[in-house]
Amino acid sequence: MNKPGKPTPSKLTGLFFGSFNPIHFGHLCIAEFMVEFGGLKEVWFIVSPHNPLKDKATLLSDQYRLEMVEAAIENDERFRVSDIEFRMPRPSYTIDTLARLSEQHPDRQFVLIAGTDVLPSFHKWKNYEQLLDQYRLMIYPRHGDEDHPLLSHPSITVVNAPRIEISASFIREAIKNGKNIRYFLPDKVMKIIEKMGFYLR
Repeated sequence: MNKPGKPTPSKLTGLFFGSFNPIHFGHLCIAEFMVEFGGLKEVWFIVSPHNPLKDKATLLSDQYRLEMVEAAIENDERFRVSDIEFRMPRPSYTIDTLARLSEQHPDRQFVLIAGTDVLPSFHKWKNYEQLLDQYRLMIYPRHGDEDHPLLSHPSITVVNAPRIEISASFIREAIKNGKNIRYFLPDKVMKIIEKMGFYLR
């Protein structure tokens, strides 16, 4: 089982959880920063079926969101996409997914990637104290509580990544309003959205 502390560099793997509804360049820039500047070997995108703390009214199907992430990271050996939570009880909880992945990949040291915006509600996560005890977190700056007491926790590393405030909700609203957002999304993701008519209403 993972424990906070200095990991084996060749096995250090970041887990980037999200609905990715849709995945955009903000997600990809953070993932790339974590690999190139944060010391991670790989980043795995964990596509979540339903975040129990979020409204699911605008959530596309699991398979479509997985397909868009696959298209976004195609042929990049630094990144992987996982549908592990599609086969787990719902709603999915981060601590359960981390435990399952740790069992399946005992040779890897998993690190949770998250933004500062998760901190105000972190105490609502299932077994959040256990998560902090058993895993490391790499926190990047985002709009939220950047003076939160958890930032000084020994299991948390604050990463000085560029602040990128693109949000999936902004992109969905822009598409609904007919805006041109070609530079917010990878071309392959935009083509899927246009082909399927996603987020138009």
